[in-house]
Amino acid sequence: MNIYDTLSSLNITLPPVATPAAAYVPFVQTGKLVFISGHIAKKDGKPWVGQLGKNMQTEDGAAAARAIAIDLMGTLHAAVGDLNRVTRIVKLMSLVNSTADFTEQHIVTNGASTLIGQVFGERGAHARSAFGVAQIPMGACVEIEMIAEVAD
Repeated sequence: MNIYDTLSSLNITLPPVATPAAAYVPFVQTGKLVFISGHIAKKDGKPWVGQLGKNMQTEDGAAAARAIAIDLMGTLHAAVGDLNRVTRIVKLMSLVNSTADFTEQHIVTNGASTLIGQVFGERGAHARSAFGVAQIPMGACVEIEMIAEVAD
């Protein structure tokens, strides 16, 4: 299965790597592992601002997480040159800007996990963490980082 054919069938165009907003790099590779820095949710090119449990619904958060997954894949493509070299999506870590009583961070994060599974198949089955946090930079509703393994 060619990853780019799958992306095309899903009508997904990978974006270029975003310029970091602070003192960090978008990705680091060590050995076969590629660590992708946290990406915040964006809508219409701007931070997707909101707080789950206050002014956003779970479904909106899942859509934001899906959008982040697309951005993460764009950065991963830039890091490795060819997504077909990815042997495994190892882990996602998701931070969900949410109220103290919101408990569906895992469902929000499914927006990213489901898409990663669709695109990478068995290679996309990953470990993950989903946390509720009081705030994310620029007021974004969700931030996700990724670890991937690539072939030599």
